[in-house]
Amino acid sequence: MPIAHEFQYEKPATISEALDLLAQTGKFIKVLAGGTDLTVHIKEDIVAPDLLVDIKGIPELKKMTFADNKLYFGSNVTFTELIKSDIVKQNFRMLWESSETVASVGIRNVGTVAGNICSAVPSLDSAPALLVYDAQIHLKSKSGERTVAIKDWFIGVKKTAIKPDELLMGITLTLPEGKSAGCYKKLGRYAGEDLAQVGMGVAALENKNYRIAVCAVGPIPKRAEKTEQFLAGKELSEDVILEAQNIIATEISPITDIRASKEYRIHMVKIMMERALKESVALLKGENVKSQPII
Repeated sequence: MPIAHEFQYEKPATISEALDLLAQTGKFIKVLAGGTDLTVHIKEDIVAPDLLVDIKGIPELKKMTFADNKLYFGSNVTFTELIKSDIVKQNFRMLWESSETVASVGIRNVGTVAGNICSAVPSLDSAPALLVYDAQIHLKSKSGERTVAIKDWFIGVKKTAIKPDELLMGITLTLPEGKSAGCYKKLGRYAGEDLAQVGMGVAALENKNYRIAVCAVGPIPKRAEKTEQFLAGKELSEDVILEAQNIIATEISPITDIRASKEYRIHMVKIMMERALKESVALLKGENVKSQPII
């Protein structure tokens, strides 16, 4: 399908040039990073920007560093680059696993986590890991810089806290204090490329504490805070897991759509949480666990 309308295209070489472009008023401006969602939306007339700012040529946005248990990666770092990173695989297993489930190899080669969270669709695979690892989103505009916690980033379906004149510079993830282990579970209709019917990230921490985050079961991805509070300090007995399953069912608000019914999503959230909790605890104990996909 051809693009049916004209727009101005700019490819800045520096952050300063990009911010100058974004500071223009009276124009509908979109930022192009991977473009895996945006180009489709433009072709289908879902969005019609006056100006397209292509940030792929800005070297600063390709940085990735790890120090003091904090992983930082710029907004142009792709899913494939995260998958290929030994640092990500060894320290942020949940992010590594979720990156491998995103669409196809071709999409992962150009798609970015920054673009994923700016699209803010309820089923975005990167969100549970970012929520579990307390991600901080770094933004910059001509008027200054600010940081938004991931828990405050999503404000509605396809809506985020970013302002029109702001550029997403990068994302910082922080490992929990002490020893921890986690995994990501994705429910799809078939093996291979598909949007999540349910996505879930679970981390087991020292002292029997847990972090749980979900996507595709409500208007925005979120932490299951009530479930986490109930599980804190407890051994994962069958009774404890059963009660946790009942609690998490009250924390989600799935819909029925073409991919799954509300009832099926609620049922599968319970099953996925049990599997992810047990797998994360086994990983924390140093057991050799082969991650089992949810299909």
